Amino acid sequence: MKVTLINTSDAGGGAPAACMRLLNALAPDGVDVHLLAQNKYTAEERVEAVADDALGELKAKIDFYCERIPFILFHERDETVRFAFSTAPAGSNISDNHLVRNADVLHLHWTNSGFLSIKNIRQLIALNKPVVWTLHDMWAFTGGCHYSGDCDRFLNECGNCPLLKDASDNDISRKGWKRKKELYAGVKNLVFVTCSNWLAEVARSSSLLKDFRIEAIPNPIDTDLYSPQNKSKARAKLDIAANAKVILFGAANINHTRKGITYLVEALYRLKADYPQPGNIEVVIFGKNKGFDIAQIPFKVHQLGIINSQSKLAEIYSLADVFVLPSLEDNLPNMVMEALACGTPVVAFNTGGLPDLVDHKQNGYLAAYKSAEDMAKGIDFVLNSAEGNMLSSAARNKVVDNFSNEIVAAKYKALYQSIRSSS
Repeated sequence: MKVTLINTSDAGGGAPAACMRLLNALAPDGVDVHLLAQNKYTAEERVEAVADDALGELKAKIDFYCERIPFILFHERDETVRFAFSTAPAGSNISDNHLVRNADVLHLHWTNSGFLSIKNIRQLIALNKPVVWTLHDMWAFTGGCHYSGDCDRFLNECGNCPLLKDASDNDISRKGWKRKKELYAGVKNLVFVTCSNWLAEVARSSSLLKDFRIEAIPNPIDTDLYSPQNKSKARAKLDIAANAKVILFGAANINHTRKGITYLVEALYRLKADYPQPGNIEVVIFGKNKGFDIAQIPFKVHQLGIINSQSKLAEIYSLADVFVLPSLEDNLPNMVMEALACGTPVVAFNTGGLPDLVDHKQNGYLAAYKSAEDMAKGIDFVLNSAEGNMLSSAARNKVVDNFSNEIVAAKYKALYQSIRSSS
């Protein structure tokens, strides 16, 4: 079976990481799988770039700016929503690419940022091949936003979008919804997959996808690569005290409002005030930081910046006593899965796909949504649990038993076979 995965890039965020992991999970399972991306950043032989020369790279940039510049000039509410909404007006027609033409199954992932327009997606569907579309956010069933927050207009026809300064009944969110309605009209060869049960339920409730087959299949993870490392050695490399209690936080962009770092800061102040610790606390932060002042954190901080090495990431997860994710909206966060695989319990808000990963007081703590007070309680619970070893073992076992390459690859292979037989 020949499967072509399609994603904007092969590195640089959660969706590319998940897509590359699926590529590596499927290949040993007898699937002839390749990834077609707009941009290629890795040396993986099974990845092919559309923008593979200077002209292609120029076109990719132009398509990106064709979307971003009009949105910035005429529509965005403020800078915080600059990349929270995509209109997909421009992109590349990849329907004649040999990886597309030769595939038995086309598997879409995240295709925004000027890679595929809505018209380009229609061109792929029109080939009448079985198409799987894994949703890494909500974009496929909204008028343009990637996460809807408190807005539920995607249940109807969008419009009056809270992300837009020119919101109205017939704004670009309503127009985007109509374009997708036309895209899906009469389509029979398309199956949607969500990485979490939460997103599956939201997608099934949406006006655009309610009549489609929707399956929940998690992202895979290499449980040999992400596994518990030597804690003492990992701490020594970063000059962290061997007896410290280490709180870890990471995000691709720690300043993104959706990642909730303000709640983490408040939780740490509450932890210091309300839960005096019988030992030193140190905080480790990794990810892009373009404005957050670490002096706001009331404990000693180690700031690591962007980490590209997966083996180094496994060491960083392993040196921590707890990984904290204060995200306000998330699908199935790779970082939570990575931390758990390394035996590090997780504290997160009870929202989105987090309950698929974190079992309350078994391998971490699910705090009440937007409650910094409860998050502080959860951090204290993990740091001072008399059953710390059990929490760590449960964290590791959760991933091995549910999210390993072998388990997820088998689920996708079964899905591919089922849609091929029904086509």
